[in-house]
Amino acid sequence: MSLLDWRRTLSISRKEVRHVRRDPFTLALALGLPVLLVTFFGFAIDFEVRDIGLSVHDQDDSRASRQLAEVFSSSGFFRLQKAEDPGRLLRELDSERASAVLVIEPGFGKDAGAGRGASAQLILDGADNTRASAMLGYLPGITAAAQARLLGSAPPQPARLRTRFLYNPELNSRWFVIPGLTVVVVGLLAILLTALTVAREWENGSMELLLSTPVRPLEIILGKLLPYVVLCFLGAGVVYLTARLGFGVPFRGSHLLAVAAGAMFLLACLSWGLLISVATRQQQLAMQLSLISGLLPSLLLSGFVFPIESMPPFFQYFTSILPQKWFMIVARGEFLKGAGVLDLAKPLLALFVMDAVLITAALKRFKRDLEP
Repeated sequence: MSLLDWRRTLSISRKEVRHVRRDPFTLALALGLPVLLVTFFGFAIDFEVRDIGLSVHDQDDSRASRQLAEVFSSSGFFRLQKAEDPGRLLRELDSERASAVLVIEPGFGKDAGAGRGASAQLILDGADNTRASAMLGYLPGITAAAQARLLGSAPPQPARLRTRFLYNPELNSRWFVIPGLTVVVVGLLAILLTALTVAREWENGSMELLLSTPVRPLEIILGKLLPYVVLCFLGAGVVYLTARLGFGVPFRGSHLLAVAAGAMFLLACLSWGLLISVATRQQQLAMQLSLISGLLPSLLLSGFVFPIESMPPFFQYFTSILPQKWFMIVARGEFLKGAGVLDLAKPLLALFVMDAVLITAALKRFKRDLEP
């Protein structure tokens, strides 16, 4: 006897499609929310640190000292403001009116003109280590530009290092953020859709009626998931167009491979939401668990913001149970690197295993509900 009757599975899917068509909230959630979130956070999240307040206390007031300050200003990263009172320099940092203070001692211009190695002091606010690290990263380039400006030519270097950035030559942070943000938003949407809609049927009692019929649990699961796979694909397609046309993010990989990996990722997230709905049977509780388990881990532990390689060993292994981590690798690899099947074999295999585990867990839960 067959374990799956596709006629009954498609009948459940058609019922779910009619339910979605009658529910404008679900359609708005699936098609409108991803675009809104990706657009909003795509502009809001920017890893490039700019407009850094720099208080300049120039005690030399020479042509060379003014040129040094101009180098900081022309870099495009610093916003200069004068600090006349030396006793208020640290107060500028304490009050956060400035993130850095540049102190130029008397005699700076004479030392620079005589080639004696003029020096200036730069004090950074280290309370925000990310911002301070970014400022330190800007200093080598600014120092080289200042030396060329003051000496008339760049100093000779014993070795010359040529740097080339692959995949993102402009170091555009949005090219890195948007694919990852797409994974987070679409994954959360898939979890919420099945968790809320199926939990609503538990509250209304219609799910218990369906379980009392000869329909098998596997047919119920697949019948419930298929419409939301299509709906989430439509939402992901709209997000893809937003990323390509709205933000100019390139896509260098295979669309066929991206669609296949996306299907496995969506199936894992939808099964995740289905498992939550079966376990809770309440919409409010299902939403809370979906947000806790689907949003925070995907933001903090998927590699979206923080590199997984920099995490403690325990969390590096713990992140392996998140489908967002593996699809994050696929999405960025396809958008920016044009990675192939062999390059993405590990994340694809991980997504396949997660699909099997989550569907099996949801199926066993349904079987337990069928018992008297």
